Amino acid sequence: MATIYDVARQAQVSPATVSRVLNGRASVDPVLAARVQQAVQDLNYRPNVVARNLRLSQTSLWAVIISDIGNPFFTSMVRGVEDVAQGSGFSVVLCNSDEDPEKEARYVAAALAQRMAGVVISTSGRPNVINRLIEARIPVVAIDRQLRGVSVDTVLVDNVHGAELATTHLLDQGYRRIACITGPRRISTAAQRLRGYQRALKSRGHQPTDNLIRFADFREEGGYRAMASLLDETEPPDAVFATNNLMTVGAVECLVDRGVKVPAKVGVVGFDDIPWAHLVRPSLTTVSQPTYDLGRAAAVLLGERIANPAKPTSMVTLHTDLHIRESSTRPA
Repeated sequence: MATIYDVARQAQVSPATVSRVLNGRASVDPVLAARVQQAVQDLNYRPNVVARNLRLSQTSLWAVIISDIGNPFFTSMVRGVEDVAQGSGFSVVLCNSDEDPEKEARYVAAALAQRMAGVVISTSGRPNVINRLIEARIPVVAIDRQLRGVSVDTVLVDNVHGAELATTHLLDQGYRRIACITGPRRISTAAQRLRGYQRALKSRGHQPTDNLIRFADFREEGGYRAMASLLDETEPPDAVFATNNLMTVGAVECLVDRGVKVPAKVGVVGFDDIPWAHLVRPSLTTVSQPTYDLGRAAAVLLGERIANPAKPTSMVTLHTDLHIRESSTRPA
């Protein structure tokens, strides 16, 4: 592999001149610059990116570490981040942690080693990974999930309010044994959506019961297993609120497999809109999040943090909306 010294010898210039040409300096004589560019082409020279990053202290890359690349929620969110990054002269590297704290830690280590200009992260719930970035003075924004005990720019949606909307709607439709399938206990979104569900029940004089609550994994299989467990109860639910899109899909699949009619026997509301929610029959009632705006807001905060590392931390909370469709509209 050719080095900068090979290029200098080929072009008959000093290594410092080669460096100036590669870095776009205008102070190099055009004839010498042309010789350097020709030597680079002839030798198929590729700059040592790691060494360059060490000299410049950081790259022009942002790492976006998300918890599940298979979830459509993150597709739109990452697009929002990328659009702002591109407009600010940065590129985005996408990392999928698979809700695995160890895999997430490896990506954070890679971001540190590559001296990323910034990181947007939907964390698996462990504050130590974000603390490593903060201690290394790499700008970071947490998105979708909140971490206690960590002072970091954060972008969220109003999860409690969205869950209250969903549960209250089911109560308004006459459902009384409303179950909740939520995510892992350690993740803030799961806890907040469970809290909204419980708050809505209590506001109508219903006491939440543990036998109607299931903690799953935010995956389709987890939603399926949780719904099957609920149906096996002595008194199964007459409605279910699933706190993310993939678990909603799993829950509905289970109901179909068991021959349970939706919404006649069990009403269903999911959290996170699904692109085809209005196309299936019955169409699916969902709490929608402004996913693209989440990504944009996170990218804007990251850009501000890069420009002003000393500024106070910010928290942005975006609204949710309930889209009522057939799966929760109880027949008269």
